[in-house]
Amino acid sequence: MSLHPCTYASSTPDKPAIIMAGSGEQLTFAQLEDVSNRGAQLLRSLGLENGDHIAVMAENSLEYLAVSWAALRSGLYFTPVPIGLTAEEAAYMIDDCDAKAFVVSAKVAAKLSIDGLKLSCPGFSVGGDVAGLRRFETERDAMPAQRIDDECEGLNMMYSSGTTGKPKGISRPFMPGPLGEGNSAAGFPGMQQQMFRASSAATYLAPAPLYHAAPLYWLQAYTRLGATVVVMESFEAEAALAAIDQYQITHSQWVPTMFIKMLKLDDTVRSKYRLDSLQVAVHAAAPCPIPVKQQMIDWWGPKIFEYYTGSEGNGMTFITPQEWLANPGSVGRPIVGELHIVDDESGQELPADQAGTIYFASPYPFAYHKAPEKTASVTLKNGWSTLGDVGYVNEQGYLFLTDRKSNMIISGGVNIYPQETENALIMHPAVADVAVIGVPDEEFGESVKAVVQLQPDWEGDADLAVELIAFCKDQIAKLKCPKSVDFVAELPRSDTGKLIKRKLKARYWS
Repeated sequence: MSLHPCTYASSTPDKPAIIMAGSGEQLTFAQLEDVSNRGAQLLRSLGLENGDHIAVMAENSLEYLAVSWAALRSGLYFTPVPIGLTAEEAAYMIDDCDAKAFVVSAKVAAKLSIDGLKLSCPGFSVGGDVAGLRRFETERDAMPAQRIDDECEGLNMMYSSGTTGKPKGISRPFMPGPLGEGNSAAGFPGMQQQMFRASSAATYLAPAPLYHAAPLYWLQAYTRLGATVVVMESFEAEAALAAIDQYQITHSQWVPTMFIKMLKLDDTVRSKYRLDSLQVAVHAAAPCPIPVKQQMIDWWGPKIFEYYTGSEGNGMTFITPQEWLANPGSVGRPIVGELHIVDDESGQELPADQAGTIYFASPYPFAYHKAPEKTASVTLKNGWSTLGDVGYVNEQGYLFLTDRKSNMIISGGVNIYPQETENALIMHPAVADVAVIGVPDEEFGESVKAVVQLQPDWEGDADLAVELIAFCKDQIAKLKCPKSVDFVAELPRSDTGKLIKRKLKARYWS
């Protein structure tokens, strides 16, 4: 059976393929087949051929997903553009990926300068009219509903998160093939089947923005399996619990900041919702503090799985809840690629329990689009590649993340990785979010500073700063604890929960 939604348009045409959690709007598999076929016809009429690129900038919506499935059945590279970007930042991605068409939602366009995008390709709007752009749905619905003659499986081309600079496209070779088979389309559904016993009987919750890699790939995997996917328009802690209850969610994927927000709900709110339908909750994207994950397992039971990888897909580790309870803090053992810990200075592989840069020897090649120097900078001569993270493996082969290499603080000649400090501080009841960075210090070169976003009803003052430093010293070594604490209204995070520390550091290093 082809792992593609067109299969279920015949077998279960009236089954909901996509439901929007907030509004309840939905597309059945038959409706998804109709709009994606018409969309494919429109894209072909514009001259887009196999291997061409389309860029889409839209919030989580039925329209966004309809365009994505039209592109993927037209043999196109589909590039999502994050909705929080400025016109200049979006224009960079649209131009860099060589888009032959661009689609933006009316809601996003209202916050952008369309002229600032300087489009050199046809531009369309979805979800409303936008001056200067053609309406995608209008032109699509005028097209025939038949499948295009040269149907071919397309491929997502994601961009790196850009936490340390401009994002780079992650390019993979285009390998044309029939729907559900070409371009390794069957890989992610197969993983869901094997690891989580996912099937058409599943109901999958997508709480994160779909312009990021994992949320998009995993949603597509469950749609390819014939499951119903429930998509949150945006994440809110109580709304997520309500969605699990209302739609009897069986499978889901999260990031640690979502766990933290749900855990900090009042007990009376958390107890309002039944969560017993949930069979699998997977998390990734950022390190999860050990106490946070332990509390989630205590609450939801041993159904919380974790993996470590990147949009580059050069390797992957995985850990079950039972393995994690025996190895707290680990992100698992490799299931894709061979794992190697390397000392940057000597270039030698390190033994167990010694931290170094994490590399994978991978069977899946990737390259950064139009950036051979970037690709070379993360690849050793033997072909091993890294995402820039630091960690170690224990004697049993379980990987533990230390931090990103770029986040390291050097204070008085001592290397300090801030993740451990952040994990300690986030457990204080006053702390909603925290970033630990190095700031200029005349004596030590850098000193450790905590930048804290407080929970409502807490006041950031000198007394609380002293309390937070003392709280940290009770848990970890003094040299890793902040020397100072600043309070801010909100920390710069991506929608997948990654701290964008370059923006934070710029305030102190300018």
